[in-house]
Amino acid sequence: MVATPVNTQKSGRHYLIEADSPNQSLLPLTAQVNAQDHLEVGGCDVVELTQRFGTSLYIVDEVTLRTACQQYRDAFKQHYPGESLVIYASKAWNCLAIDAIVNSEGLGIDVVSAGELYTATKAGFKGDKIYVHGNNKSSEELQMSIDQGATIVVDSWSELRSLAQMTQQQTARIMVRLTPGIECHTHEYIKTGCIDSKFGFDPSQVEQVFEFVAQNKGLNFVGLHAHIGSQIFELKPHEDLGAVMVDWLTKAQQHGLSIEQLDIGGGLGIRYTESDDPPSIDAWAKTVCESVAAACKSKDVPLPKLIAEPGRSLVGTSCVTAYTVGGHKTIPDVRTYLSVDGGMSDNPRPITYQSLYFAVVANHMSQPMTETVTIAGKHCESGDVLIKDASLPPTQAGDILVIPDTGAYNYSMSSNYNRIARPAAVLVRDGNASLILERETLDDLLRHDRLPDHLLAAQ
Repeated sequence: MVATPVNTQKSGRHYLIEADSPNQSLLPLTAQVNAQDHLEVGGCDVVELTQRFGTSLYIVDEVTLRTACQQYRDAFKQHYPGESLVIYASKAWNCLAIDAIVNSEGLGIDVVSAGELYTATKAGFKGDKIYVHGNNKSSEELQMSIDQGATIVVDSWSELRSLAQMTQQQTARIMVRLTPGIECHTHEYIKTGCIDSKFGFDPSQVEQVFEFVAQNKGLNFVGLHAHIGSQIFELKPHEDLGAVMVDWLTKAQQHGLSIEQLDIGGGLGIRYTESDDPPSIDAWAKTVCESVAAACKSKDVPLPKLIAEPGRSLVGTSCVTAYTVGGHKTIPDVRTYLSVDGGMSDNPRPITYQSLYFAVVANHMSQPMTETVTIAGKHCESGDVLIKDASLPPTQAGDILVIPDTGAYNYSMSSNYNRIARPAAVLVRDGNASLILERETLDDLLRHDRLPDHLLAAQ
C-alpha cells in the first residue's frame, strides 16, 4: 500500500509542516495519506481502525510519544551542565500503557492522586522517580507516597504540619512548592505561577517554611518546585523563573538546608491549530537550562539536579480522536451543524477552556475544503461544540472525522455525562494496533450502582 505525507496541494492546506519537535506538528509524526485517500497513523489506516474498534476512538501513535520523551531527555542532557531528570506530568493522560512507555524511555513521573500513583507503580515506576503533587493530599495519599519512597511536593501549611506529625517515627522525602509571581499568557484556569493561585506557598512565607522544615528532622528536604502554567508559547517567563528559584535556593542555605533539586515545572504549549506557533522542545529546554545555570553561577552556588515536568507537550500530539459523522442541520444564513458520535464526554476542553482544534475527514483527505461547518457533539448541552466554523470537504453520514492533538487532558478529563460510555484507546506502531483501554459497556455504567432494599422490593 503506497502512502504519502499529509502535505497535499489538492487539499489547499498543509497538515504536516516540517517541525523541529512533535509539539510543533498538527498531526502525529507518522501521519500519512494512503492510496485510498485515507489517513494513516502509525502505519494503520484510521478508517480500518474505526471499523475494527468502533467510534469514538482514541488513536495513540507510539513513535510520536517516544520521540517527545527522547527530545526532552536529550535536550536537558545537552544544555544543562549538571544532573537532570525529565518527569512526565501524568495528569495529561495517566494509564498503564502511556506510563509504561514513558518509564521505558528513562523518564520519571509526576502524579497527583492515589489512583495516579497506583497506576504509575503498576506500570513499573520506582519511588525515586515518582513525584507526588496536589494541593489537598489526604493522609492516606501522603502515607502511600512515603511507603513507596516517592518525593512529596508539599503545597500548603496544613500538609507540611501533617507530614511533620507523620514523620516522627519515619522519614519523608519532600520538596516545597512556591508560587513565583510570574504571569504568562494562557487561559485563566491554567495559570498557576501567579500569586493568586490555590497552589503552593506564598513567597512571603519562604523564610517561615524553611525554618519549620529545618526544625523537623523527619522531613528530608531535597528541593524546591514552581510551575507557572500550561499551554505557554513564551520563553521569557521560563527564563525569569530560573533566577527566582535560585534566589530561593540561597535563602534555604541560610537556614542550614541543602537544596539538591530544583523543579521548574512544565508548561510548554503544542500546536492545536494552523496559526499556533509554539517553541520547540529543544528551545524550551535550552532556555530553562541556561537560565538556572547562569543564576547559579551569579550566586556562586553548586548546580542542583534540574527537574522538568512536561505533560501536554509529551503526549498531546501523539493522539487523534476518530468519530463517525451523523446528521447535518443547516440554518440558512446562520450555520450548518455537523453532528458526531462523541463530544464533551471524550473531549471536555472546548466547553471548559474554549480550546481550539482543527479537523480532517479521514476517508477523504485530499478533497478540497469547500464547506464551513460547526462540529457538534451528541450530548444534551448547547455548548457541546468541538469546533466552531471548521473548514471541511463535503461530508455525509458515515464519514470518519478526526480531531488531532487529543492526547492531553482528553481521556484524563473524560466523563460519563448523559451516561455515555468512555471510548476505547489503541496504540499504533509499524502497522499494528494494540488495545490499551477497552471501550466501556452499558454494564460498566451500572457497575457501581446500588438499589436500596425497599426499591428492589417494589420492582
